[in-house]
Amino acid sequence: MSRARQAVAAVVDPEIRVVTIDDLGILRSVQEDPATGRVVVTITPTYTGCPAMDVIRADIRRALVAAGHPDAEVRTVHSPAWSTDWISDAGRAKLAAAGIAPPAPVRRDGVVPLTLAVRCPRCGSPETEQLSRFGSTACKALWRCRSCAEPFDHVKAL
Repeated sequence: MSRARQAVAAVVDPEIRVVTIDDLGILRSVQEDPATGRVVVTITPTYTGCPAMDVIRADIRRALVAAGHPDAEVRTVHSPAWSTDWISDAGRAKLAAAGIAPPAPVRRDGVVPLTLAVRCPRCGSPETEQLSRFGSTACKALWRCRSCAEPFDHVKAL
């Protein structure tokens, strides 16, 4: 992995600080021109109107400058649209360890199954209830465990 790719892959998501943009699958590619050293980074937001994208772009540029790549372009692409299936296994594990229930995988035929129950990331109980369709960010919903009574965020499947 190139130094530029390593630097960008380590950028932390500003809304869910326990995962990187690489863990979330926001980072699509890092291309470096060997002749000029110019780097082009391609990212896809989790939501079209994601308010964190300006911060993510700035953090990517800062990481690249620190890695010795001051001439960088950050491109945002919307197609194909981001999917929760792009969250890595490591990212899912980090979310769960932080008390955020990761989404279930989306079926390969593109159908997003209706979430009726979410396992509590703290105690593992399936006895949970949705409190609000929206959690601390637009990409999460607020749930509560009926077994341990703890509230938790659940990343919505897309």
